[in-house]
Amino acid sequence: MKKYKHRADHNQAEIVRDLRKMGISVELGHDDILVGYRGVTYWFEIKQNKKSPLTPSEEKRKVEWKGQYFIVTSLDDILKEIK
Repeated sequence: MKKYKHRADHNQAEIVRDLRKMGISVELGHDDILVGYRGVTYWFEIKQNKKSPLTPSEEKRKVEWKGQYFIVTSLDDILKEIK
């Protein structure tokens, strides 16, 4: 079984910086980011582009996670989800 080392996508740092500038809470270290906004926590998996593959653990989370979980590629994607 192929083992994946967690590595942030290239666009993550910029997205996190921009969210924080907007006063939105961002927590790192959770297989990508947790975002807190207006009393709701969102789990975002940031990918470089729409065709970037998910790791096996990301695929599992996509199926099993019962909370707010979204796969995104940009700040705009996140803002659309948190409205």
